[in-house]
Amino acid sequence: MSPAPRKMHADEADLDEALVSRLVAAQFPAWAGLPVEYVDSAGTSNAMYRLGADMVVRLPRVAGAAEDVGAEHRWLPRLAAVLPVAIPAPLGKGEPGEGYPHPWSVFRWLEGATPDPAEPFAEPGLFGKDLAEFLVALRQVDPAGAPVSYRGDPLAGRDADTRAVISGLRGTVDERAVTAVWDAALGVPAWDRPGVWVHGDLQPGNVLVDGGRLGAVIDFGCMGTADPAVDLISAWYLMDAEARAAFRAALGPAADDAMWERGRGWALTIALNEIAYYQETNPVMARIARRVIGELTGPSL
Repeated sequence: MSPAPRKMHADEADLDEALVSRLVAAQFPAWAGLPVEYVDSAGTSNAMYRLGADMVVRLPRVAGAAEDVGAEHRWLPRLAAVLPVAIPAPLGKGEPGEGYPHPWSVFRWLEGATPDPAEPFAEPGLFGKDLAEFLVALRQVDPAGAPVSYRGDPLAGRDADTRAVISGLRGTVDERAVTAVWDAALGVPAWDRPGVWVHGDLQPGNVLVDGGRLGAVIDFGCMGTADPAVDLISAWYLMDAEARAAFRAALGPAADDAMWERGRGWALTIALNEIAYYQETNPVMARIARRVIGELTGPSL
């Protein structure tokens, strides 16, 4: 039996393979007896267990993540019909049981590997183009009735919190450099139009690469309407300077100077908070966040 996932939150549910097997057997008897195996990842909101050869069970770790389950089952099939790459396909919606307190999901397993941003893509221009096409298509989805993204607030609304985190990380990050990036992001015009569809969390653990190309986008827990600049965090979370340049060129008018600057601000505030919260409990995520800050403050912006 694989080890239980490492806990990262004070109120996190107890999870292991035996629990998943019991939940599946009780609520989806047609899948009872299929092998269950923990999928190791740096994810912070959900734990995943491979179910048989072509399914995955996804269980919220905390109550906040459980609130996303209903929206995922409602919206992911609609988004899948119009997006150019694969996204999770819901196969079943589970209910609390066996001592586990949250709703949960069964999805189709998607092949591919999460990228390592420290390893350049063999064809960075192709990956940048793929992701740009995904974002352009996502932004064009009709937002009528869509939820507001978890990151649907204006960037300026995070000013006090971000500056407090910068102060708390004094000695861990270059306070002067990160403050300059933050000030620049707040100094450009804010988004003043209705929100458009965004993924909201385009980090390495949430995309799958196949042969150096974008194969799938997963974990839509932050999806909804927002300033599309939030999805530009992918330029620093997923790409080196060469891929980032190709990505921006492929976006064209969909990423003007102000939006690009706000994207930098979103990448910064997210990375700073990840370092502050996950230094001890999720060293992989903290390492990625430190690399992002290096990309944002280094010579190749």
